[in-house]
Amino acid sequence: DADQGANAVENAGGVIEMHHGSHAEKVVYINLVENKTLEPDEDDQRFIVDGWAAGKFGLDVPKFLIAAAATVEMLGGPKKAKIVIPSISPAQIAEALQGRGWDAEIVTDASMAGQLVDVRPEGILKCVDGRGSDNTRMGGPKMPGGIYAIAHNRGVTSIEGLKQITKEVASKGHLPSVHGDHSSDMLGCGFFKLWVTGRFDDMGYPRPQFDADQGANAVENAGGVIEMHHGSHAEKVVYINLVENKTLEPDEDDQRFIVDGWAAGKFGLDVPKFLIAAAATVEMLGGPKKAKIVIPSISPAQIAEALQGRGWDAEIVTDASMAGQLVDVRPEGILKCVDGRGSDNTRMGGPKMPGGIYAIAHNRGVTSIEGLKQITKEVASKGHLPSVHGDHSSDMLGCGFFKLWVTGRFDDMGYPRPQ
Repeated sequence: DADQGANAVENAGGVIEMHHGSHAEKVVYINLVENKTLEPDEDDQRFIVDGWAAGKFGLDVPKFLIAAAATVEMLGGPKKAKIVIPSISPAQIAEALQGRGWDAEIVTDASMAGQLVDVRPEGILKCVDGRGSDNTRMGGPKMPGGIYAIAHNRGVTSIEGLKQITKEVASKGHLPSVHGDHSSDMLGCGFFKLWVTGRFDDMGYPRPQFDADQGANAVENAGGVIEMHHGSHAEKVVYINLVENKTLEPDEDDQRFIVDGWAAGKFGLDVPKFLIAAAATVEMLGGPKKAKIVIPSISPAQIAEALQGRGWDAEIVTDASMAGQLVDVRPEGILKCVDGRGSDNTRMGGPKMPGGIYAIAHNRGVTSIEGLKQITKEVASKGHLPSVHGDHSSDMLGCGFFKLWVTGRFDDMGYPRPQ
């Protein structure tokens, strides 16, 4: 029941939040901008659903969004949604590349069955390089030069700054790395060589104040990994992957550059600059001007259409139009419910899902106390503070989402009730 669930979450290291007041939400924000969120305002209430967080926890995103909409409907909430998307769209990325003379097409994750894999914490955050490697720790995201991409985008040029980025990457659940190759040692990373020799000067990027060996030593000393590539470049295509927490793996016998564009958002980078720098890197290294931009199978337009089919007023807005409202997700903020009421919680800045971490259990069909404890620990391991909530009038049954779930209101949607 609600008390048992709350106790399990708290015993596993989570937080119990208590809401107060009556529901008066006027709108539902469905936020698809990774690692951003909105904050509740009890004087101007809104439901806040961080749709990107469903991808982070490997949930079935269409089911997650349908369940969120059904929750609002069953609770008598507003059938009005604003779907918040990044200002740069896949179509704009394709158009920008085509303007540089590239052949660029958009493909869905469904068309990449068997190629996209889940990102794993034991996999190194590595370079986009498609050659063979001595690395066996696969499954990490890929960015130009590995973690050098983060420093480059932020204008970080010092050894100390590079060490801090190494630690930041580890704190966000990835194994940081840079690389060399067997012919040029640590200058075998084409991205770093371009950067240190000033090929990015005319794009406004300051050069690093360290050489390739110093950079590699700094990363290794701060807990990172040094990867060594072998063979010659023979990449035929550049994959720009926008499907969160998924990646592709290199194949030295069928080479491709792999740029996990979603990872730029995770580290708060300037995404357009990141993608332009990636394209410029491929061009300066003589790589293929051919790109496949991989997107989720469900698009913002399809989300809006599905909601409109349920009688909702739904519109798509960009993050640029939400200036001053979208905030960076912070690890000290609780992963909390979408509930727009006032709260005793002061740890703001966490992502929002129906019922807090109950949304993850619900989507996965996890109904046991032990399973709930494991999810609590998983959420913490991914850099968030797990929570569930009650309210001051109904105690732990004050979470409408959990009450609907435990009383069987989701039965006809195929969700088993919690035990």
